Amino acid sequence: MSLLEFENVNVYYEDFQALYDLNFKVEEGEIFACIGANGAGKSTMLKTVAGALVPRRGRILFDGQPIDHMPTYKRVEIGISSVPEGRRVFPSLTVHENLLIGAYRNRKGPWTTDTIYELFPLLVPLRKRQAAGLSGGEQQALAIGRALMANPRLILMDEVSLGLAPVVIKRIYDAFPTLLNNGTTILVVEQDVQHVMTVAGHVACFLEGRIKLEGRPSELTNEQITAAYFGV
Repeated sequence: MSLLEFENVNVYYEDFQALYDLNFKVEEGEIFACIGANGAGKSTMLKTVAGALVPRRGRILFDGQPIDHMPTYKRVEIGISSVPEGRRVFPSLTVHENLLIGAYRNRKGPWTTDTIYELFPLLVPLRKRQAAGLSGGEQQALAIGRALMANPRLILMDEVSLGLAPVVIKRIYDAFPTLLNNGTTILVVEQDVQHVMTVAGHVACFLEGRIKLEGRPSELTNEQITAAYFGV
């Protein structure tokens, strides 16, 4: 049984259809990457998993159970956590307070403030600093740490490298194996194809609300990826 399944999922923003008959599976313990240009439907897909959007047709299964109409807070309780695009940290709260908020549903698991600080040592000297005063990379590490504090089985990451320096992006991606080793499956949306292809076990390329190409990175050529990405 797959951890997450999309079955013929169609999603709309009022009258505008954003996702068309989406079918894919995310296996437990893998990094599943969704790539594609702006407006391809990647973030809409993540919002649908998180509960911000509801499919008009089709269904989503988490660990075999349908979650289409489940409230967002219930999804956190069963093990789905999110790192939104733009980080969305609480600017007036300290780093440590932001992390504590991530644990509000009290799910049991390996992630605590101590293990987050071990994962991202750059946050240690910043514990008492307000999140508004952090750099983009520090905020991204904090946003991931806050999501992990919910001890998720599945973490959703939207555009993790957006606006970050290459050295910071590498630091973020270097943390991914630790997440897997602690029982967290990763569903990541990226425009930065080069970085994500080095860590993903599976990749799906979105174009105009549909998956145009899917497979293991080792099985896909640069030509195939380019053609699917740009709809050539």
